[in-house]
Amino acid sequence: MSEEVTASPAAARKAEPGAADARTGGRTGSPIETRARRARLLAPGLLALTIAAGPGLAFGGGGNPVHADGARYAAMRSAVWPSRVPAPRNLRHPTISGAAQIGLPLSASPGRWSGAPRSFAYRWLRCNRRGRRCRAIARARSRSYTLTERDLASTLRVSVVASNRGGRSRPALSVRTRAVTRRPAGRRPGAIERLEYVFNDGPVSVYDINDGFKLVERFTLAGTDRGVRGVAVSAPTHMMFVSYGGDGGGNGNGSVLAYDLLNKRIVWSVRLKTGIDSGAVSADGKLLYMPDGELSSDGSWYILDTSNGNVVGKIETSGSGPHDGVMSADGRLLQLGNRNSSRLSIYNTQTHRLQAQIGPLVGGVRPNTINGADSISFTTATGVDGFQVSSITSPGSPVLYTESFGACTGPFSTCSHGISLSPDNAQVYVIDTVHKQVQVWDVHGVANGIRPVHVADVPVDGLEGNEQGCAYDCGRDGWLHHTLDGRYVLVGDAGDVIDTRTRKVVARIENLLNTRKFVEIDWSGGAPIASSGRQGIGYAP
Repeated sequence: MSEEVTASPAAARKAEPGAADARTGGRTGSPIETRARRARLLAPGLLALTIAAGPGLAFGGGGNPVHADGARYAAMRSAVWPSRVPAPRNLRHPTISGAAQIGLPLSASPGRWSGAPRSFAYRWLRCNRRGRRCRAIARARSRSYTLTERDLASTLRVSVVASNRGGRSRPALSVRTRAVTRRPAGRRPGAIERLEYVFNDGPVSVYDINDGFKLVERFTLAGTDRGVRGVAVSAPTHMMFVSYGGDGGGNGNGSVLAYDLLNKRIVWSVRLKTGIDSGAVSADGKLLYMPDGELSSDGSWYILDTSNGNVVGKIETSGSGPHDGVMSADGRLLQLGNRNSSRLSIYNTQTHRLQAQIGPLVGGVRPNTINGADSISFTTATGVDGFQVSSITSPGSPVLYTESFGACTGPFSTCSHGISLSPDNAQVYVIDTVHKQVQVWDVHGVANGIRPVHVADVPVDGLEGNEQGCAYDCGRDGWLHHTLDGRYVLVGDAGDVIDTRTRKVVARIENLLNTRKFVEIDWSGGAPIASSGRQGIGYAP
């Protein structure tokens, strides 16, 4: 190319307009021929391409070739005048999947990149517990890495460099893994990892259910020291949604954040123009149903787009003080518990309509749950020590049974602030703050006219005084939920873990003494596969 540009003066004169053409014996004078010669001087390879391209190629004004087929010309032009391709640039951090346990493999995903990379280079790093002071691990340069004893108590990160025709990118780092531990004795590789996430106002503590509720991780979520009100998890999208801040009225407005469980980072956080409380997420993880707070004077529930936190809809219910949202196991029905309403609203997520309300109940709706057939609701109420059983499917949605534990006395406005249905729909566990215990009732036959039967009382700690490190609404009035396998019931504001086979307290979680916000998330292959809500609900047989 450079030799043609610096051609001799004679050659240059030959290319000028009006110069003699030895082959035609005259002056060319043709603008098209002249422009063609100029183009040939700049790009001798273009002539061959134009011949191959056929008669569709012509030259437009300014000597620029124009082809009827723009795509074909663009390809020819890039071949003759190649442009420099920029090196890749990282758009989304690499990620690591797999359990951080000795003897198990970790796998890296390169993340997202610009520039259409042709290859990736991996380098594994061993870091301290905070993911700092990282050092490269010798010969660990493949996409996977199997953890060894040398990794014990460390965290790992992976560095990825992408390459294309334009060169190599700058290294992109993943977030850190959990601190590496030894695999519990008898744990099979690939076994489900069952973790309990306990939310205090600010810190989050994670406990291994399969390993005696041993603490395995602790982290903080920015802003949640203002007061956590609710948690909902979507295993299919790997997202956890936390509502925090004011629950309406004098406590003001609140916020919601979305936390990526895989990459361990907050994806978005929005400040709403309303209060917040304990919401629920749709089965596909696309919508979040958020009550506007138990101190709010209306009955509004807002629907948020989980991709960005934008409000995309609204559900208006009777009563006031929207408080506890409970989604059925199949994601079809959402129970909308309003603190200042004696009726429980039921919203059908498929028809996007409210169904007939349940009630009237003995007081304002407090913690509640639903069976796996979407046919029976279990509710507690303000000023009541006990629970009620109601039909969702019978005409008028009547109350079927009311079970009282006695008069509601003591410092709390609700003496049974916590109810959990076993996954097999057979038993309910109910808080009884008056007697500092959890009551167990057999409810397997309530849909067929069989009255609940009292089974046991389990004494527990706590259920009095105030939570420590709490932002507001700090009374230890309790909460319950079953683990997903039905083996345990965790007692919020008590710290106790009940074995459902023996109905005895078998473990204690100190942080659980100071909160009633906790959920289970199950993992397999380094990714979430299932989650409980804040309440234990029934599942289909």
